[in-house]
Amino acid sequence: MRLYIRAVDELSYRLGRFAVYLIFVMMGTLLFAALSRVLFNTSYIWLVESMQFMLVAYFLLGGAYSMQLGSHVRMDLFYERWSVRTKATVDAVTICFLIFYLVMLLYGGWSSAEYALKYGENSRSAWAPPMAPIKIVMCVGIAVMLLQSTARFLKNVARALGEDAE
Repeated sequence: MRLYIRAVDELSYRLGRFAVYLIFVMMGTLLFAALSRVLFNTSYIWLVESMQFMLVAYFLLGGAYSMQLGSHVRMDLFYERWSVRTKATVDAVTICFLIFYLVMLLYGGWSSAEYALKYGENSRSAWAPPMAPIKIVMCVGIAVMLLQSTARFLKNVARALGEDAE
């Protein structure tokens, strides 16, 4: 169990650190779009859509990293007053809902990516890029988030039982 948790944490960390740098690529893309419009009076139709794709990748690939760091938003009306074991028990129960949601999301994402690959689906914009790459990135992000959720579940169960899973 500890080996699984360490491996998933390492994967989430590395993928998350990669995703962090996508923000700089997005900033450069938007800067280039603004400068080309102002300085050269030229607008590139592919810039905004490619930036949107990068934002999707940033968001989905960074989700597991954010969960690993514990930086997701949590309403702590009662939570902060609970003991460590009570927090872990409640977290273990609620993360089951997240796991169910992620499984359904991965199932839908997988079928959507399969469709995009099989039929050569393109975006319905003037640029019309292929949709398969971003849908594959979507599936990878959801799958890693699912792995991180199961690792988090195992950590919470261990804490609820009074053990240390890390």
